[in-house]
Amino acid sequence: MTHYFAPAALLPTGWARDVRIETNGAGSIATVTPGGDPAGAERLPGAVIPGLPNLHSHAFQRAMAGHAERRSPPEARDAEGGEDSFWTWRTTMYRFVGRFTPEDAEAVAAQLYAECLEWGFTSLAEFHYLHHQADGTPYAEPAEMALRHLAAARATGIGITLLPSLYRHGGIFGKDPVPGQRRFLNDLDGFWRIVEGIRGAIAGDAQAGLGLAPHSLRAVTPEMLREVSRFGGPIHIHAAEQLREVEECRAATGARPVEWLLENMPLDARWCLIHCTHMTEAEAVGLARSGAVAGLCPSTEASLGDGIFGLPAYRAAGGRLGFGTDSHVGTSPRDEMRQLETSQRLAQRRRSVATDEAHPHPARNLLEASLAGGAQVSARAIAGIAPGQRCDLVALDDEHPALCGREGDELLDAWVFSGQGNPVRQVVAGGRVVVREGRHVAAEPIAAAFRAAMRRLSA
Repeated sequence: MTHYFAPAALLPTGWARDVRIETNGAGSIATVTPGGDPAGAERLPGAVIPGLPNLHSHAFQRAMAGHAERRSPPEARDAEGGEDSFWTWRTTMYRFVGRFTPEDAEAVAAQLYAECLEWGFTSLAEFHYLHHQADGTPYAEPAEMALRHLAAARATGIGITLLPSLYRHGGIFGKDPVPGQRRFLNDLDGFWRIVEGIRGAIAGDAQAGLGLAPHSLRAVTPEMLREVSRFGGPIHIHAAEQLREVEECRAATGARPVEWLLENMPLDARWCLIHCTHMTEAEAVGLARSGAVAGLCPSTEASLGDGIFGLPAYRAAGGRLGFGTDSHVGTSPRDEMRQLETSQRLAQRRRSVATDEAHPHPARNLLEASLAGGAQVSARAIAGIAPGQRCDLVALDDEHPALCGREGDELLDAWVFSGQGNPVRQVVAGGRVVVREGRHVAAEPIAAAFRAAMRRLSA
């Protein structure tokens, strides 16, 4: 067993002093003792918060971050309505993705996962749709690419929920896919082979979990969705990210995407709807009442020009949410929380949107929402610093210029809303230290493999 000691720690009951945390051999927390004895324990530097779950990742897109920002040529813009948009970005992604080998996928994922750990994400849900060879032929092991992400997670120490994505069509419902999508495509039989390959690979691994990810209403049929909906674990799906998507869904079905899902699928606590950028107030209330989670990726949604999530109505209805980094233009939970709150301030023209009279600190509210929502749709015990939960601890440097002189919820507000540096000093994931002095313990070999992959991908 390993023992850690935190001078101050955020527990489910609130902030506590002198907290001794005991772990078991599986990487979970055995006991948590406020007012504990530091003798024989590793002292964590600074204020300790729970490690946060990243509920939406397309790891391969980390290699694209910063490489798809230039203005598209006129012919590309003309094909998509004359402006740069999500749809022109998607065309760039299709060209880029054709070059990835399994070795590239593993190297890029490991770099991403190490960066996420350095910023305080200790678990990640990998929404994985890059399944096949460049021409669409399955690998000899159908789950080859998913298993490369599992290998990267094990090498870095991040907890992972693998979400193999079912992707069959190129539009609502049943439109033919485009050539750039051929690496993603499966029928149900091929999809279940990938699922079973993952299930076998993670058997007995307390640090890994399994869910399903029907990609979107653009990519699967209602019959496929009904088949997937019988799964007993997490089910993640993109929904209502773009206005064009909403209009295409309405034209094809007579309903908006979230509206259609509420009316036609058994939405409940297993489900995570990613983005939900464009919901009506009635949809927001319906989604909140279903018990599903809205998976928000504010940095990516800003990068792609998606729009701004309607937080006030959803929060007022008791909606559950969590944060992901999606295309990985950002890899920090702090930045996702900041982007959500500050985008609301721009849209609402007021401050402290994610608060109420009883809960006046936006960072604490968003952190706790992220923990609860992320744990719910990861199907893993990652909900905070408590017995039975995975031992995921993030030590914030309370002497950092952004944080010094603050404590408790004021320190959290400073972490989220002050400065650009990274005050994360040490991270424990699954009971073992994976970040010391702000750097992943295997940062150099991981970065070397990433650089080699990027040179090949950019050649």
